[in-house]
Amino acid sequence: MTPGEVAAILFGTFGVLVFLRVPVAFALGLAVVPVFFISDRLTPMLLMREMFKSYNAFVLLAVPFFLLAANLMNSAGITDRLIRVARAMVGHLPGGLGHVNVVVSMLFAGISGSSTADAAGIGSLLIPQMKKEGYDSSFAVAITACSSVMGVIIPPSILMVVWGGLMSVSIGGLFLAGVVPGVLIALSQMVTVYVYAKRRGYPVHTRATLVELLKATAGASLALMTPLIIVGGIVGGFFTPTEASVVAVIYSLVLGLVVYRTITPRQLPLVLYDSARFAAITLFCIGTASAFGWCLAYFKIPAALVSQIDQMGLGIIGIGIMTALAFLLIGMFIDAIPAIIILGTVLFPVTEHVGMHPIHFAIIGVISLAFGLVTPPYGLCLLIAASIGKIRLIDALRDVCVILLPMLGVLLAIILLPDLILFLPRWIMPSFVN
Repeated sequence: MTPGEVAAILFGTFGVLVFLRVPVAFALGLAVVPVFFISDRLTPMLLMREMFKSYNAFVLLAVPFFLLAANLMNSAGITDRLIRVARAMVGHLPGGLGHVNVVVSMLFAGISGSSTADAAGIGSLLIPQMKKEGYDSSFAVAITACSSVMGVIIPPSILMVVWGGLMSVSIGGLFLAGVVPGVLIALSQMVTVYVYAKRRGYPVHTRATLVELLKATAGASLALMTPLIIVGGIVGGFFTPTEASVVAVIYSLVLGLVVYRTITPRQLPLVLYDSARFAAITLFCIGTASAFGWCLAYFKIPAALVSQIDQMGLGIIGIGIMTALAFLLIGMFIDAIPAIIILGTVLFPVTEHVGMHPIHFAIIGVISLAFGLVTPPYGLCLLIAASIGKIRLIDALRDVCVILLPMLGVLLAIILLPDLILFLPRWIMPSFVN
């Protein structure tokens, strides 16, 4: 079979299965089966072998541990403390709670590494409060969902850990490269909130005093140290990303059980169960997506794609835009981690061929996939926020589109100006990032 024929079978079968509402994790594995039966050189047992091989990766241990750390932080009431800090910082601006929503998402992103934990934890507290103060339900849901995407962009990020482990890219470099895009996305959202507040007359709170700001910051200072410990430890070479995830869990446990005493021993089994359930779903997706990706590589589909794109004569900017569009499209239908394994590994040789920096490619991919968390039909963060806000997903779409527009502008700026994200890792980690 030619690479084109195999690609048609794989993606065609996968598309049909997704259309029939087969869960993505199962659809990825089942899409590979016809190819294994058609080709004489392959056996269905290879599917299981490739799945188990993908799990034998030390770096993947970071995924369940970061998820557990995020759940522990939520259970420990860290979100309440971060909201108090954010309210003292930006609560006095027009549309105060909207700005608080954005800032607290940015702060929580530096602790959790998970957008879904961000949407659930912050949404459950702020969406009812925003509705009570007169904010439109659709806007409250939209800003909560859109701000939660920073969870996988601002370090530490589970997606960056997976990306770095799969494609041998410096995870510390990826973490540093995610700082500037995360801040720019937050600023773009705050500008949008300001415009909404002026047009719709959203409430303005009194400005917090310096004493109130210092008290709120002191109350959350131990939680705010989490990103410094994790990212600083990885960048400084004190521990690996997997070891950092374990440190995050231990630190979260100490804060919840000993310092704040907001987690009781009785709560721990439920937190562990929820974390294990989400981690199992994610890791099963990684296994089936790895088998799918191995099949693409075996039939030299990435090489065929490189030769086709080479004939188009696209440069770094052209490939960057094409990459962003591809990730934005696939992110609308499947979870980010299997999308990285399938599409990232296919496009990686293409970006190498035109001379795109691996970190530049990674950040474009991660941001594009993060936006997929708020775009239907997948849109997991939007689904979570809409469920909390008790509205239909379609009712929030208009506001989501308005908030997404300046965020897409940030993505375009990153494609056009790679030095915007590369200067920080080159400055701090020059030996690892050329």
